[in-house]
Amino acid sequence: MTVAPGPYLPPIAEPVRMIGGHRFDFSRQIAVMAVINRTPDSFYDQGRTFALDRAVAAAVQAAADGADWVDIGGVPFAPGPELSAADETERVLPVVEALAAASDVVISVDTFRPEVAAAVIAAGASVINDTTGIHDPRLADVVADSEATLVITHSLAAPRQPFPRPQYGDVGRDVAGHLAARADFALARGIPASRIIVDPGHDLNKNTLHTLELTRRLPEIAALGYPVLAAVSNKDFVGETLDRPKAERLAGSLAAATASVLLGARIVRMHDVPASVDAMRMLEAILGWRMPAYTRHNL
Repeated sequence: MTVAPGPYLPPIAEPVRMIGGHRFDFSRQIAVMAVINRTPDSFYDQGRTFALDRAVAAAVQAAADGADWVDIGGVPFAPGPELSAADETERVLPVVEALAAASDVVISVDTFRPEVAAAVIAAGASVINDTTGIHDPRLADVVADSEATLVITHSLAAPRQPFPRPQYGDVGRDVAGHLAARADFALARGIPASRIIVDPGHDLNKNTLHTLELTRRLPEIAALGYPVLAAVSNKDFVGETLDRPKAERLAGSLAAATASVLLGARIVRMHDVPASVDAMRMLEAILGWRMPAYTRHNL
């Protein structure tokens, strides 16, 4: 009888990390990152949390619902008009301040600007999530001079610029090579390996076929030795695969997040926090990483 192999356990060089005062052991733990968009034009919620009071309330609720991290963004990845660093800071900084005052959850900010990163780190953010892969080298310097962790994401376009019909010779090899080079750049600028996370950038300058193959080949990304973040929630690859509009992609998103973890990811960035937390905690229990909340059945 052939026995199926177990889940992929990536060779993380430093799996145990202190992030925002919390201890994470990514050799046996999955972190759920909630998404709060303080933008009027986010791809998923179309401005539902653009108002400051709604953004703060949603961030606090995400922490209460069990999110390990809350990721706050003021500028969408998608192409669009320029937003100044001052305006971006005005969007995200009050949310960071309010959340830091209300909760000890890990606070992440989605930005590619060093000025914004410096302001939010000073206010309590402990993760900078750069979807441009350190487009501005000064961002690495800001993170290096702090205790913050940097998420380095694979993408090809300049910030907020279109990149039509992306092409790859080999999407797994190309993305892994790009991330390795950007991580080496971060190391050279003074960010230690213990404060680097990589994200293959599902759907970012990739079509659905690229993203599906990249998901299958996540072990190649995890083999770089850094914890892997998978931002799969409600993405277009889920909608196109299942023929589902944005409001009906939860099941597909949970399946994609679960598959990503089994293939090496250790952080999942998700919109529906309660469902995602339950799914990841169940997965941890199945993998033998956590005990059930209680045991009564057949005892």
